[in-house]
Amino acid sequence: MKKLHILLALISILALGGSFSTILLAQDSSSVAVYTAHEIVTLNPAQPVVEAVAVKDDRIVAIGSLEEIQQSLSGQSLTIDSRFDDLVLIPGLINQHEHAWLASLLFMTEILSIEDWVLPEKTVSRVSDAADYRERLRNAVEDHSDPSEVLYTWGFHQLFHGELTRTDLNEISDTIPIVVLQRSLHEQIHNTRALEYFGIDQAMIDAAPESVQDQTNLAEGHFWEQGQSLIVPTVFADLFRPSRYIPALEKIEAYWHAAGSTLIAEPGGTVSAALVALQNQVLGDAETPFRMYYIADGRSFVRNFPEEEVIVETEKLFTSAKGMTEFVPGQVKLFADGAMFSQLMQMSEGYLDGHHGEWLMEPEDFAKAFRIYWDAGYQIHIHQNGDAGLDLVLDNLEANINRNPREDHRTVIVHFGFSRRDQVDRLAELGAIVSANPFYPVVLADRYSEVGIGQERAQEMVRLGDLVRADVSLSLHSDTPMASGQPLRLMSNAVNRITVNGNVAGPTQRISAERALRAVTLDAAYSLRMEDEVGSIMPGKLANFTVLFENPLNVSTQMIENIKIWGTVHEGRILPLP
Repeated sequence: MKKLHILLALISILALGGSFSTILLAQDSSSVAVYTAHEIVTLNPAQPVVEAVAVKDDRIVAIGSLEEIQQSLSGQSLTIDSRFDDLVLIPGLINQHEHAWLASLLFMTEILSIEDWVLPEKTVSRVSDAADYRERLRNAVEDHSDPSEVLYTWGFHQLFHGELTRTDLNEISDTIPIVVLQRSLHEQIHNTRALEYFGIDQAMIDAAPESVQDQTNLAEGHFWEQGQSLIVPTVFADLFRPSRYIPALEKIEAYWHAAGSTLIAEPGGTVSAALVALQNQVLGDAETPFRMYYIADGRSFVRNFPEEEVIVETEKLFTSAKGMTEFVPGQVKLFADGAMFSQLMQMSEGYLDGHHGEWLMEPEDFAKAFRIYWDAGYQIHIHQNGDAGLDLVLDNLEANINRNPREDHRTVIVHFGFSRRDQVDRLAELGAIVSANPFYPVVLADRYSEVGIGQERAQEMVRLGDLVRADVSLSLHSDTPMASGQPLRLMSNAVNRITVNGNVAGPTQRISAERALRAVTLDAAYSLRMEDEVGSIMPGKLANFTVLFENPLNVSTQMIENIKIWGTVHEGRILPLP
């Protein structure tokens, strides 16, 4: 993490006029920029809304009224900047969980998904049913200009679009290689031409571990969860070739900036120094409008190295990030159960149709990895979607706390798709925190009420209200393209829980706008151990602001996602949108 650029010599609270205080950081005599605004929402309980903020280089040095700041910094060289007088400043928005390579698929694939996608260059309407999906896929095949190149499409969901197999794809085209990336990206379906293109055959499957073989079906061209490990190296080497990936990265950089984002975290999505180096070409540049922080994928290191080498090998990756990207030391990502969008979560009461969930790490492998990183003092972020998956996580957390107690471990439950009310109390008692995807109920609650899950469980998915009532630290994330990479939209999802069909999913699980704002700013920073640097507008912190045309705490809750964004201030740099 970036070190302080100025000495924190003095922090004082001056009572001025008996009604308001100005908090300031002692400064030298060089110029200080003082920005005034219609409102500045600080998330500082002592001064929740102020008129002005003073910035020296990349740091906040004072907040308060303009008069208070002028008095407090008398003797300093001040430049008053009123460009934000009709605008609202909030703490810089944080995308707590993203994957640049996944998000870039929005710009590298044919989108055929279950919801609308509004992108800078186009709007892609949702694909409503099986007939619509097949018609749209046929149109994509007809428009595919080079039959020697693979046609990649993303967004398919069998519960919305019907079953899809290798044979179905062959009927659409037996000459063009087609790869269908399921909505969750935890599954792929190939036609025969694609299998031939990538050299995927039964001999390859037979040589794999049993757990991998169990999650493949060559006859149907279907590979899911651990089964994808067989094909991802060759498929993604083609999909993410630099000539395609670099332009997509440039677009996702602009997309996140347009969302008002000032910090991006990528937990567990990048395990290759080569991929980091490729991403550095775009995201590491000094002109990047945000910082990007990687968190290592512990699963791959535990799988590929002897136990005594895991930590050393993990930390070798840390030096690969450069410039505006860096690894967060002492943090790691692990994986429990399967994908939410595939209904492959591990559910304690099973599924209505009798199918079963999957493990992304076998329970014994998960336990081993958790113990290794716990004993090394790491903060552990864990992908979890089903309540049985959460049982696995909490059982391991409790066992390791009892075996090797640690203070302030901040174990992060990531996604938090399904849980039981008793688990909320248990994770609170164990000191775990949650990073949730609030879009799940919006897009899935209605359909999952009908298929696989049932009304009672589906309506209570992502139980944010219970977390708030249990006083659990909560952040929100999108995991683009699992949800739109726009923090204001995540706020709206969490506050309203209005489904794509216009229903309210689990009304008691809605949270307040203020708590939702904290979840994409200060509490998101807390989940990354960066709350002393970012997340609120306070002296000593980085000057990261998102500049809006309206205050998200004052508008109608259903208008939050429609607030226009002027741009950002990132570490003192003023970055208006084009």
